[in-house]
Amino acid sequence: MLNNLQLAAAVTASFICTAFLRFLPFICFHKDKQIPAFIQYLGKVLPSAIMAVLVIYCLRNTGSDSLQSAIAQIAAVLFTALLHLWKKNTYLSITAGTVFYIILLHLPLV
Repeated sequence: MLNNLQLAAAVTASFICTAFLRFLPFICFHKDKQIPAFIQYLGKVLPSAIMAVLVIYCLRNTGSDSLQSAIAQIAAVLFTALLHLWKKNTYLSITAGTVFYIILLHLPLV
């Protein structure tokens, strides 16, 4: 168990590391400096790649629990993706997709 001093040190170290990593791009790339093409490329490609990895990770055990759970997971992913393509609103897509998934889990499979 951590005592109060160790806990404060851990929180402070986490805060300093997080703040440094958040400020690093602004320190490295000033207004007058051109952002390298590779960094711009990563800024365009990484968000989609990260989302794809997260979806695959979330669906890795689909079908191992029950048929209802598998159907609910796949339907919720499709619903979320289609809603996002239609409305282009991330918060709406995530919230509605989560609610849709929970509703599907609680409906009896016919």
